[in-house]
Amino acid sequence: MILELIIALLCGVTAGTLTGLAPGIHINLVSVVLLASLDKFQSIQLISLASFIVAMSITHTFIDFVPSIFLGAPEEDSFLSLLPGHQLLMEGKGYEAFILTLYGSIFAIPVILIFTPIFIYLLPLLYSLIKTILPFLLIFLSFYIIFREDNVLIGLSVFLLSGFLGLLAFNTPVKEPLLPLLSGLFGLSGLLISIKNKVSPKKQIILPLSRIKLPKRELLKSGIAALIFAPLCSFLPGIGSSHAATLGSELFEQSRKSFLFLVGAVNTIIMGLSYMTVYTIGKSRTGTAAAAKDILQNITSADIMIILAVIVVSGIISFFVSIFVSRSFARFLNRINYKYLTIVIILILVIVNIIFTNWLGLIVLITAACLGVFTILSNSRRINLMAALILPAIIYYLMN
Repeated sequence: MILELIIALLCGVTAGTLTGLAPGIHINLVSVVLLASLDKFQSIQLISLASFIVAMSITHTFIDFVPSIFLGAPEEDSFLSLLPGHQLLMEGKGYEAFILTLYGSIFAIPVILIFTPIFIYLLPLLYSLIKTILPFLLIFLSFYIIFREDNVLIGLSVFLLSGFLGLLAFNTPVKEPLLPLLSGLFGLSGLLISIKNKVSPKKQIILPLSRIKLPKRELLKSGIAALIFAPLCSFLPGIGSSHAATLGSELFEQSRKSFLFLVGAVNTIIMGLSYMTVYTIGKSRTGTAAAAKDILQNITSADIMIILAVIVVSGIISFFVSIFVSRSFARFLNRINYKYLTIVIILILVIVNIIFTNWLGLIVLITAACLGVFTILSNSRRINLMAALILPAIIYYLMN
């Protein structure tokens, strides 16, 4: 059994590395494919399959800032790193920007361990108290972010348009609706703007890790912000790492570098604690946690101990894998025409969507990309695009 778990963990780390690097290939998509093929893995223990998913998801949170920072092709959990990360990339500090997110992700591992017993004993009680007001919490948070905009009307327009697009995507026969929706809102839009603006980063500087650090005061502020908001957002539907990072930066003013640390931390914390959420209250905060629940059916305390061990080990391995990958990307970026690379990434995103979705999905992709471009050009916060997930969640909880 131990050997099988080790193999599953290593395969998960490999898969998470690939999904993290490949724009448009999400861990949820891999999880869906695995669930659809369960009958082909009858000789493998269910906890090993679940461990594969856990290791893949944790590794993904470490790696997925590579396309966000170096390629400008973020996913919904890493798009907030795009602005400060891309700014540093243009200054030749893309590697440094990525390492700061990596520091945040490795900081998240002990945080997950600390909050696990808290979640196990207190979350059922807390959730029973607030579940009736969940949609109103989501509405309040959405309006809070909208009214923090310089132009409230544009922010509200982006929120409503993306929310309506999300409702259409989830309530029409769109195959794999998350893929075209998120690829367009956060991937294609930014890449198209990059081509329009003819961006060309400076030569990337690869500093030793000992020279990449945050001042203690900034590290403390980012750490406290992650500790406060990431656990809270890890069980609220529709609310993800982008909201946790935004709320954290509102509470404690963040520099570009400390914000990257914060985004990396909340991304991994929320992913790790999503497994504790599905164990304690039966609600899946992430697609991979839902997949793990579907595989195991009844998650036991022994399963949780194994899942925690997988989170720790895969996190440590991912840290070193991520360093190697980011160095390779920084060197690669110094040798290639950035415009041509951007065009290739756009083509990959479109091809992936053609393969995994249908013609309705392609319409969603184009519409989402146009909305994302409008959001960037209007200087609205891109977090308002998360209404594509939040508005359907609000309506669901109001009607149930």
